[in-house]
Amino acid sequence: CLLEFLDRRMLPTQLAIVERRLGRTVPGRHAHLERVQAELTEYFAGSRRDFGVPLVVPGSPFERRVWDELRRIPAGETRSYDALAVALGRPGAARAVGRANGRNRLAIVIPCHRVIGANGGLTGYGGGLWRKQALLDLEARPRDLESRPLEVKPAPRRAKPPNSPHLTIPRSAPHPEQITHGVRPT
Repeated sequence: CLLEFLDRRMLPTQLAIVERRLGRTVPGRHAHLERVQAELTEYFAGSRRDFGVPLVVPGSPFERRVWDELRRIPAGETRSYDALAVALGRPGAARAVGRANGRNRLAIVIPCHRVIGANGGLTGYGGGLWRKQALLDLEARPRDLESRPLEVKPAPRRAKPPNSPHLTIPRSAPHPEQITHGVRPT
């Protein structure tokens, strides 16, 4: 499985990993892809906090444990790499947790954007720190404000999206070309 931002520079590498682990992939329609698109629509509309779509997440046993732990972080909350390592029974393994977090191929659905540095600051995110902040802001919004458009202006020191002075969280599903996915041929 792969759900990734199209402007991520690691996208070709991620696609190659998926193809190596699952075999040849082809774009197409599938009930699971339609469900994840519907769930993402609800997420960006503010009516969904957790995802229920079945996941296929090939990885090492440790990576899968990290990804499971990421899914336990409630929307609107964050955890440090150190806290995740402790929760996994591996205190001192914050860097290994960070590597596994970075290998997550299901952006948003496995919420790696909810992981922060030990000092509480934003740290690396493949989708860009400006996007990580926007996702955290979306999740932190009180329910009574969720129907209002959310505009996030990235801090000057953070990476900005190309040709975009600000980000407006979409109120509907991402367009199909904004979602990259692969379907294993049957």
